[in-house]
Amino acid sequence: MQYCLRCCYPANTRPHLIIDEMGVCASCRAFEQRASKDENYWNNKREELKKLLQEYKEKARKNGASYDCIIPVSGGKDSHYQTYLITQVYKMRPLLVAYNHGYNSRLGLRNINNLVNQFGCDLLRYNTNPKTARKLSLFMLSKVGDMTWHHHSGIYSFPFQTAVRYKVPLVIYGEDGGGYWQGMFNLDDQVEFTQKHRQEIAMRGFEPDDILNDAENKDITRADLAPFFFPPDEEIESVGVRGIYLSNYDQWNQIEHAELMIKKYGFQTYQSSEQTFNLHSSIDDLFEGTHNYLKYLKFGYSRCTDHASMEIRYQRMSREEAIEMIRKYEYLKRPKNLDLFLKFAGITEKEFLDKIDHLRDPQIWEKDSKGEWHQLDWVGNHIWDKGVEDARLPIKEKWRFMTSAPYQDPPVNYSYGEDEEIISL
Repeated sequence: MQYCLRCCYPANTRPHLIIDEMGVCASCRAFEQRASKDENYWNNKREELKKLLQEYKEKARKNGASYDCIIPVSGGKDSHYQTYLITQVYKMRPLLVAYNHGYNSRLGLRNINNLVNQFGCDLLRYNTNPKTARKLSLFMLSKVGDMTWHHHSGIYSFPFQTAVRYKVPLVIYGEDGGGYWQGMFNLDDQVEFTQKHRQEIAMRGFEPDDILNDAENKDITRADLAPFFFPPDEEIESVGVRGIYLSNYDQWNQIEHAELMIKKYGFQTYQSSEQTFNLHSSIDDLFEGTHNYLKYLKFGYSRCTDHASMEIRYQRMSREEAIEMIRKYEYLKRPKNLDLFLKFAGITEKEFLDKIDHLRDPQIWEKDSKGEWHQLDWVGNHIWDKGVEDARLPIKEKWRFMTSAPYQDPPVNYSYGEDEEIISL
């Protein structure tokens, strides 16, 4: 397997990744272009955003809407930062819209409650019931190896249903993942939300009708899929709905965002984690560890690789330090909370693994004569590949293992993977 000589991404990264003739991946190149922008550029982008928000505030008023915009939220650090920017800096009145996947952690529920209280915003939340969540998880686990399909589908569909219903013409997301994480786009592209991107990336190519019409679907109904239908074009056009990403207008440094939200607005993090050194990401989902494990079983890398690679680009971590983090948190690691998911889903671990056999990337996984899978390569085998020194970025600041004060309900240092209760509402 070829690995980026600057970060830790393999060539089989999803979505598909390009590694150039210098051995540096598209994600690193896109971030390099982003980092080259000076303060004058970002000042101009902030002014551009200010004008755009004012324009859509006036459109909302003409529509008779009660809110200036919609912010899709989960309660995490990005949700807090988005809401902070829109309410405190740009003085807009947003409606917060959340899709509740049903796999809540206690800390995640605490943070979304904190978000509403800190910024005084109304929240509209769609709650999928546990039986439906179980059906969808098992079906999509077999189809695409993703038991969290409904999470992504909900947060990229239900806010647009809400925008049409409440006649709010602007939906504001945080970062454009395709550009910020995967390097599919750069800043000059000024990518905005599209239904096509939602369908191909967030929804893994599946629309609700595809599930309803699938011969293997035995019990998922249209009602189960209600929050995942995207509004028809004529409804979108009648309201004038547009989706934007704040990362096009903001320098978007997630460490700085998290620190600000902790210090000023009461956002709380894990105190330790079994899956990554990053303690302030993906806090709301109890099964995030199992979701990341599935990514690993398919492609041979997971969320720790994402986090470590981003820290290299921010010049806070060397490639060698990043690989050590991957060794510690990701390489050949089975998450503890897989047992909780298996119990919830009512399947054995063998059934879980069998469901994704057909999705294993043969570039990175090989099955032996006994039917056991073996990983063929990992980034740890490529620490000193030729060209690593030429691609290296200098360290500007050291990585900060940042946590908030311990979550006090219950009064323990809350650690990812130790919550033994699924909270649906």
